[in-house]
Amino acid sequence: MGKRVALVLAGCGVFDGSEIHEASAALVHLSRGGAEVKIFAPNIEQRDVVNHLKGSPAEEKRNVLVESARLARGNIQDLAELKASEFDAVIFPGGFGVAKNLCSWAVDGKNCTVNEHVNSTLQAFHSAKKPIGLCCISPVLAAKVFPGCEVTVGQDKNVDGRIPEEHLAWRKVGKSCKFSCLLSQTFENQLVSYALGIIFQTY
Repeated sequence: MGKRVALVLAGCGVFDGSEIHEASAALVHLSRGGAEVKIFAPNIEQRDVVNHLKGSPAEEKRNVLVESARLARGNIQDLAELKASEFDAVIFPGGFGVAKNLCSWAVDGKNCTVNEHVNSTLQAFHSAKKPIGLCCISPVLAAKVFPGCEVTVGQDKNVDGRIPEEHLAWRKVGKSCKFSCLLSQTFENQLVSYALGIIFQTY
């Protein structure tokens, strides 16, 4: 029987939600590895909405769970319903929604708060010594929830000029964790080999 993996989304779209390429790539690799995947997202309002064509704010409100349902083809559950005991691992794709919706890192930096259900999910998997996959900017969640851990971060430069400076949340990282460039590790059975982030080993 394949491993049971929970995938946690933060919306739909790189600038205000989950990075679609990363989420899709994770799902493809997990599928190829024979994993049984269930998708979750918090049922909360997005911090903001970004016009992805222009990279500018849009004057509207959107819900993280509803937007994430686009990527999940509607087959998604409220993160509050996730039980670590029912899964072998959890993966968080990147995207600025992680730093805006799953936590407040994009605006509060090292003084950020983490969504209560994201926090409890990470704590539960860590306590059960189950792997936690963190892609791109998602390692900032571990930096806040697990002080002292070693993680990687994504881009350190505004490559094409479309990313507002305040969205480069990595610049606000405190010194409570060690940040470095590490090669991706994999689950014990080579369940996934995903180079966009890390697998935070907890066992």
